[in-house]
Amino acid sequence: MSNDAKERIESFRQQMKQYHIDLYVIPNSDFHNSEYIGEYFKAIKYLTGFTGSAATVVITQKTAYLWTDGRYFIQAAKQLSGSGITLMRAGEEGVPKVKEFIKDFLKEGGCIGFDGRTLDFKTGETYKKIAKENGALLFDGKDLVDSIWKDRPKMPREPFFILEDRYSGKSTKEKLKAVREAMQKTGADTHILASLTDIAWILNVRGRDISHVPVVISYLVITKEDCFWFVQKEIITKEQNVYFEENGITVCPYEEIYSYIESLGEASVLYQPDLLNYRIASRLPGHTQKITKKNPSERLKAVKNPVEISNTILAHIKDGVAFTKFMYWLKTRIGKETVTEFLAGEYLEKMRREQEHFLENSFDTICAYGQNAAMMHYQAAREDNLVLQPTGFLLVDSGGHYLEGTTDITRTIALGALTGQMKKHFTAVLRANLQLSSAKFLYGCSGQNLDILARGPLWDLGLDYKCGTGHGVGHLLNVHEGPNSFRWKKREEEEEAVLEEGMITTDEPGVYLEGEYGIRIENELLCQKAEKNEYGQFMQFETITYAPIDLDAVNVNELTDREKKLLNSYHKKVYQVLSAYLTDEENDWLKEYTRTI
Repeated sequence: MSNDAKERIESFRQQMKQYHIDLYVIPNSDFHNSEYIGEYFKAIKYLTGFTGSAATVVITQKTAYLWTDGRYFIQAAKQLSGSGITLMRAGEEGVPKVKEFIKDFLKEGGCIGFDGRTLDFKTGETYKKIAKENGALLFDGKDLVDSIWKDRPKMPREPFFILEDRYSGKSTKEKLKAVREAMQKTGADTHILASLTDIAWILNVRGRDISHVPVVISYLVITKEDCFWFVQKEIITKEQNVYFEENGITVCPYEEIYSYIESLGEASVLYQPDLLNYRIASRLPGHTQKITKKNPSERLKAVKNPVEISNTILAHIKDGVAFTKFMYWLKTRIGKETVTEFLAGEYLEKMRREQEHFLENSFDTICAYGQNAAMMHYQAAREDNLVLQPTGFLLVDSGGHYLEGTTDITRTIALGALTGQMKKHFTAVLRANLQLSSAKFLYGCSGQNLDILARGPLWDLGLDYKCGTGHGVGHLLNVHEGPNSFRWKKREEEEEAVLEEGMITTDEPGVYLEGEYGIRIENELLCQKAEKNEYGQFMQFETITYAPIDLDAVNVNELTDREKKLLNSYHKKVYQVLSAYLTDEENDWLKEYTRTI
């Protein structure tokens, strides 16, 4: 890919010259600032060969740079090798932020360019300010990648379905009412949404426009009385049109969002500036009152209702059955049959597909053996992947979308002999996972308050991991959902979310040693109320992921009595929940792997 990258970037520079642009910014984004994007929007992959989900590329007439975070440092270094593109390891000492680089590079009379549809308004305003301060121009009106990408995939335009109330727990009318009540508190009479997951949640629609994220490419505008859905109308069936009419939703052509916003009168408009794209937000009429706050639906959907919770637990039982069958299959075949990373991932998906109401994987399965597991988001290719040997670790991070909900689970599996260090690190990760899952805390805490519980056992060893400890999980939506998370370092200008009853957050500490191995253990935690007394309302977690943690990798002597009790209690529940769905042979195996230690 290195030669292709060089040629494509050089062709791109010719386009920049045509428009007199000195520096062009390309985010890994669609028109909705989605975390994962459809093939049409993967300009960074086309230009550079980098396939990670988080990246920003900056191209000048002589240089090219790619910024990404710690999850992708190893992967990016490999994929950019020989391309002439400089890897910028975001967050590392001495590495400037994108905006800092632009500020230093942009000269008076120069020009910065980007496609205003793929850059969020908040970032676009930052670049606009830098351009003004540096005496430079800003160009946001053209997607220059499109000019050189001759075989570009088509815009996503897939069918969708309506999620019934028995799965969603709340009707669209109820959700619109809740959003309008939140709008009223901000003083807004119009709310513009670009976030595909928020739109899907409000309208109770689920689609296939982005692989593994069941959303529909669209915009939504909610006023006090009306609701307008800007979508590619040809995908809507007659029955679905009836549904939207019954819910007071007017369906409009997707591209008409731009003319609609220009027609707004004396409106007070609520929008989230880091999600609404620059072209829309910057073209709101000057006389509108702009209210820039988080989309109210972000917090509304983060707190799962009782129907969503009961359904999600059912989804996790199905997923636990699938994963346990996979783990049994793997453990009983390694050293006897040829199994590769890719084939193992395929078999796990096969087990999921056997479960009722399974729709698709909730993200690309990470099935990484040995040193490949040190890359947090490694992808095994059919033509290029490792054969599993009866030694070392296999890290499997995977999940599924079911009609009942979304799952995300990671297990690190011992395939054979392990070194003392490997067992020590695995046990530390296990201790980290158990300590966080068993936390008891006063209401008002955020994930930032609790993150030390997971990192403590690793920090004691002088180790850390370059990512958060956990993220919220959507309900048959994106597997990474805000605002709840576990992380020790506050994100820039981001308010930490209080952990509320009904929030579901992953617990996934890890160890990643480049060139050696990776270890991660991940469960999902449901936040619940504990007792309330004179000190306030106490909170706790229920683990809702059900699959054995590999006892072959545990150094029991390094667990405290409390940690042994926690692990034994968890494994007892795993056996009780899953045993009815397994064969006799699988049950015998599960009984051994959930034994009391």
